[in-house]
Amino acid sequence: MKALRYHGIKDVRIDNVPDPEIQDRRDAIIRVTSTAICGSDLHIYNGSIPQPLPMVLGHEFMGVVEEVGSGVTKLKKGDRVVVPFPVACGHCHFCSNELHQHCENSNANHYGPEGGLMTEKGGALFGYTDLYGGYDGGQAEFVRVPYADVGPVHVPEGMDDEQVLFLTDIFPTAWTGLQWAELKGGETVAIFGAGPVGLMAAKGAWLLGAKRVVVIDPLEYRLAKARETTGAETIRWESHKQVVEQLRAMTDGRGPEVCIEAVGFEPERNLGDRIKAVVNFEKGSAKVLEACMSAVRRGGFVSVLGVYSTPFDNFPIHQWFDKGITLKGGQAQAQKYIRPCLELVQQGKLRLDDIITHRLPLAEAPHAYNIFRNKLEDCVKVVLKP
Repeated sequence: MKALRYHGIKDVRIDNVPDPEIQDRRDAIIRVTSTAICGSDLHIYNGSIPQPLPMVLGHEFMGVVEEVGSGVTKLKKGDRVVVPFPVACGHCHFCSNELHQHCENSNANHYGPEGGLMTEKGGALFGYTDLYGGYDGGQAEFVRVPYADVGPVHVPEGMDDEQVLFLTDIFPTAWTGLQWAELKGGETVAIFGAGPVGLMAAKGAWLLGAKRVVVIDPLEYRLAKARETTGAETIRWESHKQVVEQLRAMTDGRGPEVCIEAVGFEPERNLGDRIKAVVNFEKGSAKVLEACMSAVRRGGFVSVLGVYSTPFDNFPIHQWFDKGITLKGGQAQAQKYIRPCLELVQQGKLRLDDIITHRLPLAEAPHAYNIFRNKLEDCVKVVLKP
């Protein structure tokens, strides 16, 4: 089969690789009909999260069941399914508590309680390095799905791929962050980052009763997409101080009740940001998280959906303490939320496909990575068709 594989920093290629096979009685083989590139994939592409050997990338995919192992009872050949991005056994301590992203059994070589980039990780993720389980991903013609009775969700008849594809990751990720923030209705929600997860967070915030939704980003074309697809107000990032002052001015000086960090440790950076990272022996920058901590009002919530893989000096723990901020973050509870999110789409309350800017064949995946990473052609979200 053909698959997109990582070969080194900014080097991804379409390779001919062996078709996946059933390796365990709980496996299924999926013929991929649609897959997407996620902002998290760029951390591998950039070399920021290490992967020493070639690997099939991609954790946002869906398709048709081609084969199932003898222990699979909920799927059969021909079923259309959408697959959440964590690989989870469904019965360990954490899976039993709806924390499938921390599955104790899916990442045998690197799992542990400590956490950290080069120490111990949580549960496995599709196509996301050997550290996260070493499972080939879905930017391919076929993919092996372990624990197939746990993750895949049937696609209702009459729904096309693009209506549900983003239930694999980006909408459940956004929904998780909003649930962490305990929205009750009437809040101002500030979303840092107008990429795919940020746009999904804006959509979700309205559904949960937000009074005001504000999206912040340094790029005007992404802000335009936010206004077009979510109806949010927008602020163009020029500096930490400028953004925080504007948000306070919009909220009677208090700041928003909720800040969503949807950028992570690789934001747009100037020379000063890069020098600071070198001096502090840091990878990337925590400046967006720092802005969230400044902007959020006292007693507010900060949900961190962007990836942070290394320690940072000068974390604003003083603000967390003095302002009484509730800070939550981590991999999304995709298995927990995929079905209720699917119901929102079915009911016509939620549209996901309007953020797509590029639809390309899998053969053009290297080009797609380039335009997505370098923000060319006003690229916001790419869907690949094997």
